[in-house]
Amino acid sequence: MKVLKSFRRLAAASAVALAIGGAAHADEVNIGFTGPLSGGAALYGENTLEGLRMAAEEINAAGGITVDGEKHTINIQALDDKYSPSQAAVNGKRLVQQYNAPVIFTPHSGGTFALQAFNERDGFLVMSYTSVPAVTSKGNKLTVKIPPNFTDYIEPFSRITMDRFGNKLGVANATHDYAKYWTKEFVPVWRELGGEVAAMNPMDYNKSADFYTGVSKVLSEDPDVMFVGGASEPTGLVVRQARELGFKGGFILMDQAKMDEVAKVSGGIKSLEGSVGVVPLDKYENEGAKLFLKKWQEDHNGVATSETAYNYFAMYLIAQAMQEAGTVDDAKAIRAAIASAMDKVSVEHNPYDVDGIDEAGNLGADPQIAEVVDGEVVLRKLSEITE
Repeated sequence: MKVLKSFRRLAAASAVALAIGGAAHADEVNIGFTGPLSGGAALYGENTLEGLRMAAEEINAAGGITVDGEKHTINIQALDDKYSPSQAAVNGKRLVQQYNAPVIFTPHSGGTFALQAFNERDGFLVMSYTSVPAVTSKGNKLTVKIPPNFTDYIEPFSRITMDRFGNKLGVANATHDYAKYWTKEFVPVWRELGGEVAAMNPMDYNKSADFYTGVSKVLSEDPDVMFVGGASEPTGLVVRQARELGFKGGFILMDQAKMDEVAKVSGGIKSLEGSVGVVPLDKYENEGAKLFLKKWQEDHNGVATSETAYNYFAMYLIAQAMQEAGTVDDAKAIRAAIASAMDKVSVEHNPYDVDGIDEAGNLGADPQIAEVVDGEVVLRKLSEITE
């Protein structure tokens, strides 16, 4: 599969040369990426990056983007920040100063806030793959938040698990910034719905591979439900070790963790019985998701995740916005053109049917909810839960 993938990428590069008369005749636009490419969240970072690369290769193979009659190819410049906000800031400076990137993608809230400290001054657009509402609520004019707000999930996730298992909660999620935001918002809602928080023991998912001690501490309080989550692979380890220690209740999965990837580590989908989380991409019925999955399966082993699909769409959106704006380097003009570009991104490049952007910079996609019932993933409607 890796050989096939490399061949396809070589073929894509050749197609660019044919389409625009040779790559040397096309200007190259550097698009920046800073995210975790090593450590416990490396797979998460790679999934987001792969979406950008897929889109860039397809765009280049089709001839690149055209601005004022000039052809431009897209080059993804990716730097590892190990999930560290301070390193994300260093990477951001480098991407702007060394590579002249007008747009920088990052898949974590800490990285986003670090870039927002200077992005308006330095003139680059932050494309943020995080569902933390504060990313766009602070008025940064050069930030776009790609997925829905995580706060949309809190009440339905709580109601489903509380009704099925009970109201006693054990918190065993991660310790990075995004997990802290989730915990801060989640715990009060759980209590408002009549729940009890019996144990609070967040763990560093990025450094540890043995969570038995931390999980045991949470289970000693006999919770009905465990709130877990961070990157998918370590989340899967937490779930597996909880089951091995005898936990029979339900899991609430923070939206960063994806059921299908968690299940690969936790012991299969049956190990997630009673879990709630975001819907796996392969469960979506819309045309864009099906087309994306078909394309993914031609080149890849493994699971196609929402990180990949959302960033694939976002790269197409930026490319179209550059064409609409008539510039590849004016971040303000590119941001202003995103609304008009949205209508011109085709269905096959929009797996989640994103249909707009608000003034603050939030893309419009409806939250989807999944529950594991009798070893199967079942889709739940937000309206039927909150009623």
